[in-house]
Amino acid sequence: MSLLRSAATISGLTLFSRVTGMVRDVLIASVFGAGPLTDAFWVAFRIPNLLRRLFAEGAFSQAFVPILGEVRQRGDHAALRHLLDRVALMLFAALCGVTLLGILGASWVVTAMATGMREASRSHEFQEAVWMTRLMFPYIICMSMVAFASGVLNTFSRFAIPAITPVLLNLSMIGASLWLAPHLSQPIHALAAGVMIGGVLQLAMQWAALARLGLLPRWNDGLRAAWRDPTVHRILRQMLPATLGVSVAQLSLLINTNIATWLTPGSVTWLSFADRLMEFPTALLGVALGTVLLPSLSAAHARQDQARYNALLDWGLRLVLLLGLPAALGMAMLSDGLVATLFNYGAFAAHDVAQTRLAVMAYAVGLLGLLAIKILAPGFYAKQDIRTPVKIAIAVLAFTQLMNVVLVPWLAHAGLALSIGLGASANALSLVILLRRRGLYVPLPGWSRFMLRIVPSLVTLGLVLMWAQRHLDWIALGHHPAQRVGWLMVVLLASGLAYFSTLFLFGFRPRDFTRRQS
Repeated sequence: MSLLRSAATISGLTLFSRVTGMVRDVLIASVFGAGPLTDAFWVAFRIPNLLRRLFAEGAFSQAFVPILGEVRQRGDHAALRHLLDRVALMLFAALCGVTLLGILGASWVVTAMATGMREASRSHEFQEAVWMTRLMFPYIICMSMVAFASGVLNTFSRFAIPAITPVLLNLSMIGASLWLAPHLSQPIHALAAGVMIGGVLQLAMQWAALARLGLLPRWNDGLRAAWRDPTVHRILRQMLPATLGVSVAQLSLLINTNIATWLTPGSVTWLSFADRLMEFPTALLGVALGTVLLPSLSAAHARQDQARYNALLDWGLRLVLLLGLPAALGMAMLSDGLVATLFNYGAFAAHDVAQTRLAVMAYAVGLLGLLAIKILAPGFYAKQDIRTPVKIAIAVLAFTQLMNVVLVPWLAHAGLALSIGLGASANALSLVILLRRRGLYVPLPGWSRFMLRIVPSLVTLGLVLMWAQRHLDWIALGHHPAQRVGWLMVVLLASGLAYFSTLFLFGFRPRDFTRRQS
């Protein structure tokens, strides 16, 4: 299977996941609006999500997948099974301890995340956030074991199940909002219950996939044997700098959330919905490419095939520019239509649309950087060099907070989004400069011609989006929701046709981006 086809498979399934996630958020916006209790839920939900990214999708995956690929390349099935058994046991034991501490110290955790909620006038909001944090903290166990299963499945080129399982979280939250919330004295609690149900369902699906491969972990060795395993120790040593690197990124998120709790009520929700929109291009392109590239880059490194390693990075970066540039332009120029069509229902008013739109436009500035990081960072992880991205992340954290000092007094919550975007751009630029200086990435011939071909396509796309800006009042169209959805579909279809038709006229073909997996 080609890498492009694998990435397209992940993108297609991820699109379905993001669509159900968008339906989920539309429903939350309509039922709960953008107010103090909704902010309390998003703060509470962000805490286990932060730890999930820290322990699971971040540090653990970066350390685990390259070493797993190396063990698999050796062809020793017994060693592979021992590694899976012992890593799963260590991960589960560690996360049970973290979860217990989190439940006991939930009030301190929420205080660290959202100091603005400690004001006397917001005591009810704070207590709700603490309650929901305690309920959702075990979610980190489910999702960390899901990350373990995803790493194994992706290494064995089974990309479909990891890409589709997030749908279960969205469906469970939708079901909780529709059928559980009306029966609770505090309806917002239904969302927290839906998160936990979704986590259990995702874990069940992925572990069933591992069982079909015959790779389901068996925990017969015990913690002592797992702790003494030298390969497990290698993963732990790799996780230390990786944890620091991911901690830096998550610390930035924590600081931004904290700042948002001091701004106008609703700011956390506006940023959360804007972030949800940005997840479409980052997941459909960045995550999909990063997922298929890391195992392939690791395999190329294990075989000392530097030419293929370089070609893989070049291929990924060209795809990021080919699809990321129009996505960024579209998010910026069509932000009003996207936010209004998706969220402007029920309790989510026109003012909320305007505020969320500002955050989307600010995020769009850094979209290309966010996508490029998903390609460039695996270039270091595949060589088991996690320290370099960590050093860059620390510098970017300082830069981002400096930008917050400048931008938040001027742009409020949108300043937080713009700081993240500028930080991501600085991160990506630093990564590519270091890859080139170390000779790990040398751009292949044809980049100038490649970029010159994209420019006319972007101009054509911009003209379509400019027409939509001038002729469509998205808020007024809210009186006819079906018509508004129809117009958005027309604009998106016209934009896609304009961009890709122009690309075709200038010589681009899908086969130019087909690359075989290792």
